[in-house]
Amino acid sequence: MQGRIALVTGAASGIGRATAKLLGVRGARVVIADVNAEALGKVRKDIDRVTRAGCIAIPFDAGDAASCRQLVAETIAATGRLDVLCNIAGIMDWGPLDTFDDARWERMLRINLSGVFHMCRAAMPHLVESKGTIVNMSSAAGLVGIPYTTAYCAAKAGVNALTKSLAVEFAAAGVRVNAICPTGVKTAMHGSVALPDGVDMALVMRNAPKLGDLCEPEDIAEAVAFLASDAARKITGIALPVDAGQTAG
Repeated sequence: MQGRIALVTGAASGIGRATAKLLGVRGARVVIADVNAEALGKVRKDIDRVTRAGCIAIPFDAGDAASCRQLVAETIAATGRLDVLCNIAGIMDWGPLDTFDDARWERMLRINLSGVFHMCRAAMPHLVESKGTIVNMSSAAGLVGIPYTTAYCAAKAGVNALTKSLAVEFAAAGVRVNAICPTGVKTAMHGSVALPDGVDMALVMRNAPKLGDLCEPEDIAEAVAFLASDAARKITGIALPVDAGQTAG
């Protein structure tokens, strides 16, 4: 990653923070973005302590198209180029179908799917110029049906389809586009979302990870770094499970 410019959204915590730090340690100059400006500032200081390339922090809202465009514009203004885009910003929400109202549905798709689209569209001209790469954060929920997560499953399946479509459209331009599909990860987001009362736990546990415990953020960051690197130069259009066997059967 030496000398490359990597833009990581959702970088104030969890997978985004672990990814930004790992890319920085491996030589990239990292631009980090998140809606939580205060936490983002702390992450920037942490990355600056362990890297030489430096880190730029830009607050943004993944659910706002104009904010996505502005983030890419500020990144180019500050660095002059873009080599890697990691779309990691996202939210999670559980709920039975009959209790999941329109506002929750629309917010889930706006942040988890439309935000990825807006970031990819804004960044693509610069990635074509650099022959760069995109890594989108999907989920095992985008590959198999997870009960009580209708909107989340729909959004993440959409991310997988968006990833494959862009991979085909921009392969000739030298841009690779991939997605990662994690199982549950030990993050603040995962810990803050509780299952609703009265759910059928037998349905939920049908898709439990086969290797036991949840993943660490660093497990997912390693996969992001691989797909963003030249080691994956012949890989595009995949939705890679890093799921402790959750989707294996």
